[in-house]
Amino acid sequence: MTYFVKQHGEIIPLETRVLISKRYKAITSAVNSEFWNIPSEQQHSMYVGSYGRGTAIETSDLDVLVSLPKEKYQHYDSLKGNGQSRLLQSVRQAILYTYPRTDIRADGQVVKVTFSDGMKFEILPAFETKYWDGRTTYQYPDTNMGGNWLSTNPKAEQDAMRAKNKTSCGLLIDTCKHIRYIRDNYFSTYHLSGIVIDSFVYQAISGWKWLQPGEPSNNARGEYERHLLRKFYDVFPSLYYSHISAPGSDQLIDASTSVKCLEKTLLLMAEA
Repeated sequence: MTYFVKQHGEIIPLETRVLISKRYKAITSAVNSEFWNIPSEQQHSMYVGSYGRGTAIETSDLDVLVSLPKEKYQHYDSLKGNGQSRLLQSVRQAILYTYPRTDIRADGQVVKVTFSDGMKFEILPAFETKYWDGRTTYQYPDTNMGGNWLSTNPKAEQDAMRAKNKTSCGLLIDTCKHIRYIRDNYFSTYHLSGIVIDSFVYQAISGWKWLQPGEPSNNARGEYERHLLRKFYDVFPSLYYSHISAPGSDQLIDASTSVKCLEKTLLLMAEA
């Protein structure tokens, strides 16, 4: 049996995508009604994480960033006693109005919404900042260590992934999805985050791409997977203290808890 990357593999079924969209719109509307006083199902909200980067599979959690009014940042930042935690609780309460029987919890940096069918959403409330050079970043709450604010640039990550996926003729996204599939089906007891997968493949893919129909290949079957394994040891010379830069945003990601599972996954994929 081989575990090579498959073209157009790990597609999320249409029925599941329709349900994701329905719940995304309901959650967005709930937050907009509470914080913007509008019932919009689309404004001030976007998919982030694996789903936003196009690398999610059917088992992936759904990450959603909801942008809140700037004055709300000033309000929660000025509160004593972990205003970040109070912000998450306010977002949680807004979603509870729409899903009163659903398991909804504030957890660290997000509000986790776990539906009875196993589908999980993670809602990240954030505040948008636009810069003169066109960059857009978002400040989001971190309730740990008494509360503070962190920054993210998901649009830059999504743009970078789309651009490299295009030059690789779809190989980038297919590889990221396949690694998730291997992780979930063979190494589910290990931790391997989606952003570490995507950041690694983005760096490791080099000039590899899917061939066009009729285009001859100069590489033996499985050589791409062995290339990824070799690049793994270049990117992560230490399996105990490892970091990697996210695509586009160059945000430094702590990969130390993910590298062991990533190594196991790539070793399995590289087997002849």
